[in-house]
Amino acid sequence: MPLHKGPQGPDERPLSVNPFYGEANPVGGMTQAPPKHRLPDAPMSPSTAYQLVHDELMLDGNSRLNLATFVTTWMEPQAGVLMGECRDKNMIDKDEYPRTAELERRCVAMLADLWNAPDPAAAVGCSTTGSSEACMLAGMALKRRWAQRNADRYPAHDVRPNLVMGVNVQVCWDKFCNFWEVEARQVPMEGDRFHLDPQAAAALCDENTIGVVGVLGSTFDGSYEPVAELCSALDALQERTGLDVPVHVDGASGAMVAPFLDEDLVWDFRLPRVVSVNTSGHKYGLVYPGVGWALWRDRASLPEELVFRVNYLGGDMPTFALNFSRPGAQVVAQYYTFLRLGREGYRAVQQTTRDVALRIADRVADFGDFQLLTRGDELPVFAFTTRPEVTAYDVFDVSRRLREKGWLVPAYTFPANREDLSVLRVVCRNGFSEDLADLFVEDLGLLLPELRRQPRPLTQDKGAATGFHH
Repeated sequence: MPLHKGPQGPDERPLSVNPFYGEANPVGGMTQAPPKHRLPDAPMSPSTAYQLVHDELMLDGNSRLNLATFVTTWMEPQAGVLMGECRDKNMIDKDEYPRTAELERRCVAMLADLWNAPDPAAAVGCSTTGSSEACMLAGMALKRRWAQRNADRYPAHDVRPNLVMGVNVQVCWDKFCNFWEVEARQVPMEGDRFHLDPQAAAALCDENTIGVVGVLGSTFDGSYEPVAELCSALDALQERTGLDVPVHVDGASGAMVAPFLDEDLVWDFRLPRVVSVNTSGHKYGLVYPGVGWALWRDRASLPEELVFRVNYLGGDMPTFALNFSRPGAQVVAQYYTFLRLGREGYRAVQQTTRDVALRIADRVADFGDFQLLTRGDELPVFAFTTRPEVTAYDVFDVSRRLREKGWLVPAYTFPANREDLSVLRVVCRNGFSEDLADLFVEDLGLLLPELRRQPRPLTQDKGAATGFHH
């Protein structure tokens, strides 16, 4: 999230409150507008405070037209009611809110079953504020298990643990390595391969490798990384060297898509080398932000000393999270959605979303100006760039012009080794209907004649124009 700076000048504003904001006496509402960067001296009516905040937020983009975010932007009204009823419940107070704690436990059990844990009853897991926290927890568990196995030589000044991953990982993994003093070993992109290569990943592993991260649904282009092939490469490494390197699957998006649409794809706890999986309930789990989930295949995969225990109702409740106080609303909404949809419902929702992505991708390709990198046949996400013969405009021009019509479509440059490639990416989510998709394609088509008449691409500062692609 951005680090907000303080005010750059004096915080004085003239009389600017609409008199109709006064509840009983319109003139009573004609007070000086409140300061922006310090607390007001006096209170105001709730309707006035609401209207001031509401009016400013109108300048935000429309979340339903945000094709950059993976985060859920629509839920049923009943889910909203449940969340409103639970927003005052602090998840950490498991003895005060035992039913909320029970719903969290049930969600973990459902996910363990969905991801084919050998014994779902033996799997352990917890809710988080999102996949970023879940990844931090999984990384901590990997590092602690490695440290236990190497207690005879770590910590030592010449021994530094490392984590192997593709350069396409979400930024939370860079944060983890930075915060927990782990060397990040990243497999670069190469040619038309935009994610991790199993053999290259295995080649980066050594006795200090705490694990390898496989991403089920890259944020750069929506593609699945070959988790089964990665595990096979690490199996071969163990046969040659004796190194036993575990795998964590970052399924922030794909772990709630593949189980329903790609049932034959083996990526989860069916692979013995996969020790943990995370997902974002607030992405394709279909819940408003923020909720994530972290699961381990069994108790041996999560070091006991990382788990704090809370006694409630005479029972023992393990807790493992970076955050302490947080509302129970999102966990309740996740349980509601699991009950509401079931396997068949999730399959229908995700299939519809994938169908929308495939259809739009084909129509974008039909314009003739664009070249698809992905089609949306894995995550319901596709990335595309301009064809080499298109010289009048670039992807940054397209992104800027679409924003004028309300569509938020990120344009960004790929990381090291493919910095020559700049793309647009469209994320299709539940609520982005066929009708909205048609309007998007129609608006894109209306912009193309003007873009083609440009003398050259008009975006000068590509770095400033690059959309945040996570």
